[in-house]
Formats: sequence, C-alpha cells, structure tokens
Amino acid sequence: MMLRTLCRAGGALLQQTQRTAPRLWVTPAQQRWASNLPMNTVVLFVPQQEAWVVERMGRFHRILEPGLNFLIPLLDRIRYVQSLKEIVIDVPEQSAVSLDNVTLQIDGVLYLRILDPFKASYGVEDPEYAVTQLAQTTMRSELGKLTLDKVFRERESLNSNIVHAINQASDEWGIRCLRYEIKDIHVPPRVKESMQMQVEAERKKRATVLESEGTRESAINVAEGRKQAQILASEGEKAERINKAAGEAQAVLAKAEAKSKAIRMLSEALTEQNGNAAASLSVAEQYVSAFSKLAKESNTILLPSNSGDVSSMVTQAMTIYSTLAKTAPKVAAAAEEKSEEPENHSASSQ
Repeated sequence: MMLRTLCRAGGALLQQTQRTAPRLWVTPAQQRWASNLPMNTVVLFVPQQEAWVVERMGRFHRILEPGLNFLIPLLDRIRYVQSLKEIVIDVPEQSAVSLDNVTLQIDGVLYLRILDPFKASYGVEDPEYAVTQLAQTTMRSELGKLTLDKVFRERESLNSNIVHAINQASDEWGIRCLRYEIKDIHVPPRVKESMQMQVEAERKKRATVLESEGTRESAINVAEGRKQAQILASEGEKAERINKAAGEAQAVLAKAEAKSKAIRMLSEALTEQNGNAAASLSVAEQYVSAFSKLAKESNTILLPSNSGDVSSMVTQAMTIYSTLAKTAPKVAAAAEEKSEEPENHSASSQ
C-alpha cells in the first residue's frame, strides 16, 4: 500500500516536473533551454528515447534507462537529461571565400544523434554550440579548397567531407553526425550576373557547334549521295555498253549466219539446171541498179569505156564467175591431198 502511494506520488510529480524538465535538445525550436531538473522522488519513470544521468554525492553514478527506476533521496541527483532521438540543428548563415576569391553566403542543416550520454554530458559543456561552430569552421575550410563552379557541382562531396570532419572531432563528445545538407548558397549580384552571362555564352557556343555539326553532316550526306549517284551511273553505263556489245556481237553472228545460209543456198541454186542463166540475170540486175545510182551520192563519176554495152558487162562478170567456179574444186582437191599425206606417212612409220 505504501509502495503504491509512493508510485502515484512519484508519477504525479514526474508529470509536473516534465513540463519544466530541462532537455538538452528541443525539437521544435532546436535550442537549449534551462529549467529545473526532475526531482528525486525515489520512484522515477524515464520516457522512451531519453537517458537521465544520475550523480551520487556529486560523482557520476549511472544512467537511468527508460521505464521504472529507483533512486536514494539526498544521495542521488539527476544531473543531465539527454535525448536519444535524431536532432536537427539549423546552422546559421555565414560567409566563406572560395578558391577563386568569391565571397559566398551559405547556411545548412545538421542532423545529429547522441550515442553516449556520458560523453555528451561530461565531454563538452554545450554540445549544440560546439557542433554548430565545428560545422561552420569545417564548411569554411572546405569551401576554401573549391572554386565557385565546383561548389555548385560538388555539393554532395562537400557535404560528405563536412560530415567526416565533424565526426572525427565529435567522437569524444559521444555525438554522431549523420548527415549535413547545404540549404542555400547566396552569390554576390555581380558574380551572379557574370554567371548568367557565362551560361548564355555557353548555350550560344553549344548552338553554334550543333549548327556547324549539322552543316557538316549535311555536306557529308550530299557528297555521299553524289558519290553513290556517280557510282550507280557508271555501273549503269558499263552495263549498257556490255549489253550493247553483246547485242552487236549477236547481230554480227546473226548476219554472218544469214549470209552463210544465203551463200549456201545460192551455191545450191547454181548447181541446179539453168543456174548460170539465173546468175547472169542477177548480175545484170545488179549492174543496172548500180549504174542508176551514179551521180546521186557524189559528184565524181567513173564510167567504163563500154558503159552502154550491158551485154558485154554481163558476159565479163559471168566469165569471172565461171573461172572462180572451176578453180574452187581444184583447190578443195589439193587441200584433201595435203591432209592425206601426213596420214600415209604415219602409217608407213608404224
């Protein structure tokens, strides 16, 4: 019964003291504020994600875990209350000079978490102030290593470098920097105007380069088209000449075959009865036709002495034909004899 009464009294007193309990970090305003610490009521209820540092007779005794805890009055005293939640701190705006001597105004946001309440309580007097100052100095030193253009391009690497530098120093304070984000970067007006002019010039340069590349590609395409057209034209002309030559060759062959057939038929006709009379008639017709064309194709005329005597011309032509007809069998017989002599000689040698 007495224990229940003490628990109720301790709970009521705890609720009253929590309204004015000092918290190292205040989430809404993210500023430290001082007030009365929780009183030692023998029975204490520690909220979740909080660590209460207890001193016994002025010396560190232990850290109260969330839940029910018991303390000895007068000897034990709650000295610090630490929040174990992730804490967000606004880093005030500050001026920094880049590597190319440009003054910048930069502010950021810092995300922290207390890992060791003992170090956070006894390692540093004011953790928030210490971390904020460390973030500002680290930011200035990191910005001094970069030019203005790299500051905008490498914001992510800049944030990681700042987090790494803060964690190296805050390990002794029991604080872990989770991340750092740059919110705004303010550039002087003149520098901003020059940057805008630079951007416009870069865009014009890109447009000019793209236009020149388009012109070059167009010229290349036109040249390629002309080249292909010339190649196709030459191939077409070559094919045309080949076809024309083939056609002419076929025509010559056809004419030769037709002429050979005509000669063969004529020779057969001459061997028949009245073949000579027919030949005489054909020669006479050709003579008359050739004589009628004189003085039509040129101004020079060559006339035979007996141009009026058609019969004598026909007789002369037939005489020449008869002589050739008689000599043709003799030539053929001589050729046959010559072909037979090598055969006889080969037989005798065997």
